[in-house]
Parts: sequence; structure tokens; C-alpha cells
Amino acid sequence: MILGLEDTRSPEPPRSPAVFIGKDGTLVENLPYNADPSRMRFSPHAFEALRQLATAGFKLVVVTNQPGIAFHFFDRAALTRLQRAMEARLADEGITLAGFYACPHAPAAPRMAGCLCRKPAPGLLHQAAQAQHLDLGRSWMVGDMLDDIEAGQRAGCRTVLLDVGNETVWRLSPLRTPHARCQDLLRAAQHILAAAPASATPPTLIQETP
Repeated sequence: MILGLEDTRSPEPPRSPAVFIGKDGTLVENLPYNADPSRMRFSPHAFEALRQLATAGFKLVVVTNQPGIAFHFFDRAALTRLQRAMEARLADEGITLAGFYACPHAPAAPRMAGCLCRKPAPGLLHQAAQAQHLDLGRSWMVGDMLDDIEAGQRAGCRTVLLDVGNETVWRLSPLRTPHARCQDLLRAAQHILAAAPASATPPTLIQETP
């Protein structure tokens, strides 16, 4: 700063914590390649879970792989209609999404086309953090697959795996080890709300008992 001149720039506002949520199998029931709003069903206790997280100050962001676009099962316009229907249904419950981020690429795309957004890559989370002014170190990723967990870990978030039977491969590694495993989205929300501040130490797996 030049002597005698004040720095008039406004300080950057604090970044917000977020909960990143997988779509199929986490927020809504897993119906492969569905883009029909009439067939969309929210997972058990999803509304109450999101309300509790929002009340606690977390922004809610959906991050989802949607290879159905690459496979031509539906187009981007159809996914947008589904997104709008989802947002409208959540609004009816008093819940607002901060964002909805989707990767349209096929599973082989990360190597073939330089895709950085398909989970387990962390690109969707980074996009959301930049656009929504989010603090990834204070945020969480919740999903039903270990690819969700890896994406969250690589972005610097803490993670919760919904242990609902959708993960079948169990290709484990330190990046694919969740901080907690829960049986539904409400229990995941309760774990997040009860958790201590983020630690620099490696995650310790917490197995929820039924």
C-alpha cells in the first residue's frame, strides 16, 4: 500500500461450509438413468436431514455423475427439467439448494477426454466451491458410493458413506475410507452436526450400529 493512501478494498466475506450430496441413491432413490420427474422419489428422511443441515448453516449442493447424457438416454434439457422439479419439491419443504452440478461424461471419459468432473475426481466440488464461495475444509461429502468418498477426500472435505447396499466393488484405499458410515441421510446429517471441527489427522472410520 502506498504511504498515505488507505486500502479501500472490502474484505473478502467468510466462506461457508457446505454439505455436498450425491443424487441417485443418496438424495433420491436410485433409478438408473432416470430423467422423468414423475418417477423421482426422495430417499427416506431426506427432507428432515436437509432442514437440519440448512438450519445449522450448511449450504446444500448436489453433485452427480450423469453419464446418461453421454449415452444419449436423455439430454441436458431433460436433466435440467429434473433439476427444476427437484428444486421445486424441496422448496415446498422449505429447503433451498445452493447448487446442482452434474458431470455429463461417460465412465471412460476421464482418460479419453480430460474430464476432471466425473467423481471420483473432485472437479464438481471445486466448481461449486468457486461459484458458491464455499470452505471445502469445513464441508462434507455424503454419498452412497466410494467414488463419492474419494471425490470428497480429494477436495479436502470430510465424508459420510450411506451404507445402503449400492456400493458392491469396495475398492478401498486411504482416499476411499469414509469418516463415517450411516444408514440413511438423516443419520448422516446428525453425525455431521455432532462432529468436532475438521482435524488434520487421517480419518478414523466410525461404524454406526443399527
